[in-house]
Amino acid sequence: MARIVFGMNVSLDGYVDHDRFAPGVELFRHWIEQVGGLTGSLYGRRLYELMSYWEEDDPEWGDDHRVFAAAWRKQHKWVVSRTLTSVGPNATLINDDVEAAVRRLKAEQPGEIDVGGPVLAKTLTDLGLIDEYRLYYRPVVLGNGAPFFVGSPPPLRLVAHERFGEDAVRLTYVPG
Repeated sequence: MARIVFGMNVSLDGYVDHDRFAPGVELFRHWIEQVGGLTGSLYGRRLYELMSYWEEDDPEWGDDHRVFAAAWRKQHKWVVSRTLTSVGPNATLINDDVEAAVRRLKAEQPGEIDVGGPVLAKTLTDLGLIDEYRLYYRPVVLGNGAPFFVGSPPPLRLVAHERFGEDAVRLTYVPG
């Protein structure tokens, strides 16, 4: 049975934004390992389109970027969208009954499935489908943007904390 996990880099004031701050070297290497060990990822349309950047090699990438891209391409992706009509390689479109589709994934897949994006995470939180939340705090204050928790966070219980690299801390919570 798969575990559904929502984890992202978060500013100190609770926002997620891949364009406004990036992980340090050690945290990026953690993300490479994380992505390489996943059964797959669940994406909403916007984040899937953003992450599709990794489908094509960029000559300016360093070794870590190439390794991350290979890991991302290898994993399966499920894309929740009512507007897309097709998705790229190694991806499946979910365009109706998200709850049934995710419950089926949980029942049929092993390992961990990552949730990409706070809007999709809110939907899955409201349905009681997220098993774990991982907040990777970085010492950045954005002041606005997309919040990690859309709306009020669910009742959570801290189960772990860990430092990553020079300036990141992961707090791991489960519902409850």
